[in-house]
Amino acid sequence: MMDGDQARKLAGIRMLVLDVDGVLTDGGIIVHSDGTESKHFHVQDGHGIKLWHRAGGITAVVSGRTSGPTEYRARQLDIAHVLQGQLDKLPAVEGLLRQLGLGWEHAAVMGDDVLDIPIVRRAGFGVAVANAVSELKAEADFVTRHLGGHGAVREVIELILKSSGRWTALMERYER
Repeated sequence: MMDGDQARKLAGIRMLVLDVDGVLTDGGIIVHSDGTESKHFHVQDGHGIKLWHRAGGITAVVSGRTSGPTEYRARQLDIAHVLQGQLDKLPAVEGLLRQLGLGWEHAAVMGDDVLDIPIVRRAGFGVAVANAVSELKAEADFVTRHLGGHGAVREVIELILKSSGRWTALMERYER
């Protein structure tokens, strides 16, 4: 059950900041013999991001690695803010927030590893996926029931949209 403080935090969220490997994916990276790579993304997370955008939300991905599949998936999901190769994610996200005229209180940040601690700690709503490292879970406002790459992003999007009263209107198009 969500307490009043958490509901207030969620009501102010405007941007979702997502780590990639371990959050949008299950953390596995398939490296082919030609040096290209493949990643496994969950379709429900993707549809959740589309719903988030329909509700007026902004999405950013921030990754310590640089990857073609990440860029491609972001384009598929109309994610305009793709910050790759960011081993120090804090200045990257701070710069994006400044650019968009938002504060940390407007950002929900999802991560899975210690690299994500600084941004999860500062977020208006900091999230660790179920299979995140214990150090990150200790800093998070919320730990998902779903594993990274297995619906955790969708879980958080639904939580935010339902708590802010935006979910019902989004579902009307599916109730015909």
